[in-house]
Amino acid sequence: MSPAAPIRLATLADIPRLMEIRAAVKENILSDPSKVTLADYEWFIGNNLVWVWDEGATIKGLSAGDVRDGSVWALFIDPPYERQGIGRVLFAAACRTLTDAGHAELRLYTGAGTRAADFYRAAGWRESPANEKGEIIFTLKTAPVPGL
Repeated sequence: MSPAAPIRLATLADIPRLMEIRAAVKENILSDPSKVTLADYEWFIGNNLVWVWDEGATIKGLSAGDVRDGSVWALFIDPPYERQGIGRVLFAAACRTLTDAGHAELRLYTGAGTRAADFYRAAGWRESPANEKGEIIFTLKTAPVPGL
């Protein structure tokens, strides 16, 4: 991560903007918004798991890893700020959160035929067949964290 990258941990005050970004994406649209609740955001933020790119007092993207199961819970960039390298930096932060928590294999789900799927393939993640929801499962084996 670049030392100049304006990322920080999210706060509860950021939740409205995070929800706005999640609702604005053009791919991997949440078919049932009730499946990602305010309580979900509060839990992830309360456990210091949500990273935001905050530049010029504007949150442009977010990422989060779920330390309970080693999965990437979120990686979303507000569409006007896509293709600026924000996703790569935030993705690295979420993955680092998971490896620091001791996960030797990371996992994520994304829609087939999406730019996100191409992004994960290019990052070296291994693809598995789509699940019953039509989502591709990606995994990445990581080096063990010393001392864990």
